[in-house]
Amino acid sequence: MATQEPSPPSSMENNKPGFPRKILANKLEEKHLCNCCQNVLRRPCQAQCGHRFCSFCFNRTVGNGPQKCNACIKEDIFEEHTSILKQGCAFPDNAARREVENLAAVCVNEGCVWKGTIKEYEMSHEGKCEFMVIPCPSCKERIRFNEQERHTERECPERTLNCKYCKEPFHFRNIKAHDEICPKYPMICEGCAKKKIPREKYVDHIKFCSKFRTPCRFNVVGCDMLVEKEKIHEHERACAHEHLNLMLHCIMGMKVSLEGLQPQGLELAGHKAHELHQSLRDLEVKLNHLCNTSGSIRPPVQGASSSSSSSSSATTAGPLPLPLPTTTLTTSFTPLPSSVGAALELQLHSEKTKVVELGRRCQELETKAGTFEDVVCVLNREVERFATTMEASNRQHRLDQDKIEALSNKVRQLERTVGVKDLTVAEMEGRLREMAATTFDGVFIWRISDFTKKRQDAIAGRAPAMFSPAFYTSKYGYKMCLRIYLNGDGTGRGSHLSLFFVVMRGQSDALLKWPFNQKVTLMLLDQSNREHIIDAFRPDVTSSSFQRPVSEMNIASGCPLFCPLSKLEGKNSYIRDDTIFIKAIVDLTGL
Repeated sequence: MATQEPSPPSSMENNKPGFPRKILANKLEEKHLCNCCQNVLRRPCQAQCGHRFCSFCFNRTVGNGPQKCNACIKEDIFEEHTSILKQGCAFPDNAARREVENLAAVCVNEGCVWKGTIKEYEMSHEGKCEFMVIPCPSCKERIRFNEQERHTERECPERTLNCKYCKEPFHFRNIKAHDEICPKYPMICEGCAKKKIPREKYVDHIKFCSKFRTPCRFNVVGCDMLVEKEKIHEHERACAHEHLNLMLHCIMGMKVSLEGLQPQGLELAGHKAHELHQSLRDLEVKLNHLCNTSGSIRPPVQGASSSSSSSSSATTAGPLPLPLPTTTLTTSFTPLPSSVGAALELQLHSEKTKVVELGRRCQELETKAGTFEDVVCVLNREVERFATTMEASNRQHRLDQDKIEALSNKVRQLERTVGVKDLTVAEMEGRLREMAATTFDGVFIWRISDFTKKRQDAIAGRAPAMFSPAFYTSKYGYKMCLRIYLNGDGTGRGSHLSLFFVVMRGQSDALLKWPFNQKVTLMLLDQSNREHIIDAFRPDVTSSSFQRPVSEMNIASGCPLFCPLSKLEGKNSYIRDDTIFIKAIVDLTGL
């Protein structure tokens, strides 16, 4: 019978690199360092070249195939066969492990005053220190472990809150944006001062609230009064004169604007028409003058006319002058009125025709300008309608985006909740399996299947030890379990199957008698029921293995040479269907 140091279950043995150097309370020694990560050894294993590595570091190094030992190369002792690291060439160095686990240690986290051994640090303090600095999973800020709950609930800017009005989740940084769109957010009516009106009902409320102040209907023409709904008609009667003045100014402004919109061609045409009218008046004045002049000068008549003219001239002027030739007067004055009048009439007709044409063009331009004004008004209305539609669409888009973000937050929260539930279900399933295998009469049968694979894992060092489910002497009795090394341990390594008995901490330990003093019988069952392998022992009451547990389990005690491995090779009755059965019997005498 021998005792053995405990270690965590195999699932935790090889998943971490070495301990940080700062953990040691005393002077650091080179023999305690991993030759790969250069930290303090965790679950040390020794390669065939003699160098020690953490189990995690060794498995990671040889995970991609055989590698040369860097320590051998550095020390210049490289040998072709022994300095090659590969799967199966290393074995767990339990002596080095016990030596490292008993070293004095301190916590590496600032502010923590914990002290103990490396074994105690790994079992009860590592990963649980309240001063450990960890990143917040949401905002990535580094915080202490003991402040994580307060940070998550009160300080994290990325924390998720539930609206106290609509109960919808949202990020803390979006609290103001959510208040702007929350349909249940309480509003206050500016008219009747009613409080706690949900935003989704606020529009309906102000439609019927008689105290709500709305703009006057004449605000489009300049009235800036805000009037209570019940007094709107009274306001319109009292301010009718002012409203008419505002409408007059608005209409005059529109007229000026429309005149400003007339094409420049109309102005040019007006100037041209004015010039033509002026030219026409000038021509009419000249024509009248010429007509008057031609009417006062007539052609002379032969005979009487000439003699009377001569006599009158003689009586008035004295001596008679020589008579002028008749042909000279006729050629000088007869063609003048007809030629000038015809030319003037033609020019006048041409000018009138131009004036009529310009008037017709002016009318056409005015018609086109009116058409263009109508088109511009229609286009303005369409632009306003489109702008209103775009504004409504943008507002709806923002609401949809906020709703999508809120739903995304809810989905992420549900995913986290489902993840936690899955872990809880897995943990509960494990407990149910353990409870299904638990006995309360001191007799326990442990079925170990896949024996060949598990023994190969033990030989390779991946899982050298296995723990059984817990069993009890009674419902409120001692809690115990078994620990088996399929490739042996200590003096039985490589030659025997080692089996140990472990006293565990239970909920009823305060009611039990200590130290544990019941006889224990361990058996490897012959599945043909002919020759069981049996070993029994009575506890040493002075050993710490049988005192009341102060940790999860006491130091294991049992049989390192329980069964020679040679009995389990070839055909035998202990292994059937790649399964063995271990039986433990605790004598209940005196309980």
